[in-house]
Amino acid sequence: MTMDKTTILVLGLGNVLLTDEAAGVRLAEHVGALPEAADLGLEAMDGGTMGLTLMVAMEDADAMIVCDSAWLGEAPGAFKLFEGAEMDHFLRTRGRNPHDIGLDDVMDGLRLRGAVPEKRALIGIQPEILTVGEHMTAAVAAAIPQAGEAVLGLARRWRG
Repeated sequence: MTMDKTTILVLGLGNVLLTDEAAGVRLAEHVGALPEAADLGLEAMDGGTMGLTLMVAMEDADAMIVCDSAWLGEAPGAFKLFEGAEMDHFLRTRGRNPHDIGLDDVMDGLRLRGAVPEKRALIGIQPEILTVGEHMTAAVAAAIPQAGEAVLGLARRWRG
């Protein structure tokens, strides 16, 4: 199934004050600045650490690509694209703090409202460290352009 020129939300998640936790936000910023982003109907958004307040933007999106740091069990800077049901499975089976509101909680909220986009994906980037700091490690920063190309490739495929 292809899409017309409807909006694809590129949502960057993470805390930009915790080194590699900023990867999702920086990836969304990178993609939003690419010349092809507008032609593909990509709308980049810094979702930061907003949690459940992101439901409104996500519910309004025709399709979405979420960008975030993720423990993949790979070398720092490695990234992986999880699409559709694969994204849902990854979010359900990853480890997390029992006190946080995670992306899977927001997705459950969308499910309750019948608003989960059919076209949805998560691109996760393996962090190296998550300590206080305003700059990502070299390995994670170097992955941003390659991960950006993966986002564009997915958007091109969705557009048909």
